[in-house]
Amino acid sequence: MSNTDRYLQPHQARTRAQTSYEDLLGDALERAFGMGHYELPALVAYLNQSGPLSPSGKPWTEESYQAEIGSLGQ
Repeated sequence: MSNTDRYLQPHQARTRAQTSYEDLLGDALERAFGMGHYELPALVAYLNQSGPLSPSGKPWTEESYQAEIGSLGQ
């Protein structure tokens, strides 16, 4: 067994398919990181500028972003 066989690919650990919202959020975060937005205030500002909207339909805040990412990570 090689070392690479011991690790899961990210998609193997999923218990369900991603939703459209999760895909959009992930794509937006990848773009933000690609543009050099690594700090929380910059990420939140980017999401408010580019979308998607927060689940509540209101602008993102640092608190709502942290709560959403935390819930998606479970």
